[in-house]
Amino acid sequence: MDERGLLCLMIARLPELSYQEKIALCESLDTEDGLIRQSQSGIEEIINRQLRSFWDITAIRRLAEQDEHRARQRGIQWVSWQSPEYPPLLREIYDPPPVLFFRGRLPNPNRPLAAVVGTRRPSPQASAQAFDIAKVLGYAGISVVSGLAIGIDAMSHRGNIEGGASTIAVLGSGVDEVYPAMNRPLAKRILETGGAVIAEYPPGTSPRKWTYPARNRIISGLSRGVVIVEAPEKSGALITARFAIGQNRDLWVASAGVRADEGRRMYDWRGTTALAADGAGIAYSADDILGAWNIEIPPARPEQIPAGVGLTAAIAESLGVKL
Repeated sequence: MDERGLLCLMIARLPELSYQEKIALCESLDTEDGLIRQSQSGIEEIINRQLRSFWDITAIRRLAEQDEHRARQRGIQWVSWQSPEYPPLLREIYDPPPVLFFRGRLPNPNRPLAAVVGTRRPSPQASAQAFDIAKVLGYAGISVVSGLAIGIDAMSHRGNIEGGASTIAVLGSGVDEVYPAMNRPLAKRILETGGAVIAEYPPGTSPRKWTYPARNRIISGLSRGVVIVEAPEKSGALITARFAIGQNRDLWVASAGVRADEGRRMYDWRGTTALAADGAGIAYSADDILGAWNIEIPPARPEQIPAGVGLTAAIAESLGVKL
C-alpha cells in the first residue's frame, strides 16, 4: 500500500457513483484521510452533481480494509488507476475501473495485446482457429486477452500458452472465484506460465449475470485489437465488439465465424456474420493481425491446426466434453 493508503479501495466501494465519478475522486484526493474528511457538498462539487444520499464513510473504510486483508491473505495484488503500473490503454477508456485486482504479472505496457473471444458453444472449426490464431500471436510475442469461459475463450488462452506467451484472463468475479470451476486448472496454468488473472471486483466476489458485460469492456480496453472468432446474435462477445468500436480498437471477425458450411447447421455464427457485414475486418489467420500492426510474422511457424480439424483433446476440454 502506498502513501494514498486505502483511498482507491474506498473509492471503488462507494455506491451510486459512476466509473467516471470515481476516477474524478481518485484525481482530486491524495489520501484516505482526505476522503474521510470530505463533506457531502465537497464530494458533490468534485463530481458536479447532487447525491441522493451520503454514505457511511466508516462502513466504507471497513469494506476497504476487508478487501485489502483478503487480498493480502490470498496472495492477490491490486493496482489503482493512478499507479504507474496500471495498464496504459485501459486508463484511456471512458469507464476504467478505479482498482484492478490481479494474480500473476500485469502485461508488459510496451507490447500490444490482442483480445480473442467468442461463443461458449463453438464449432470445431472455430475452436481450432481460435487456438491457432492465439498460438501464432504468442509465437510473435503477443499476449492474448480473453475471459476464461469455456469454448473460444479457453481455446484462446491454451493456444497463446502453446505459442509461448503470457496470456491474460479477465474475470467477471473476484480473482479467487474462478468460474467455471472446470477452468481452475487452466487459470493455474496461466499463472504458472507468467500470465495474469485480472478482475475489477474485490476478493470473494461471486460472478453475477451483470458482471460479465462489465468485464468485457476491460477485455477490449486492455487490447489494441479484438478478434471475435464465432458468436451468435445474442452473445457476450458482441458486447465486447461494441466496446471495441467505442474504444477505437481494431476489430476483426475470424474467417471461421463467417463460413457457412453445410455441416455446421447446429452452430450459430449469425452474430459474427453480421459484424462482418457491418464492416469488421476478416482475419483468416494471425498474419492478418500481425500485418496490420506491422509486426514481423514469425519465419519459423509452429504447426497450425487445419481449419477442418475435428474435436481434439484440447477442444473437448475447453467445451467440457469427455471424449
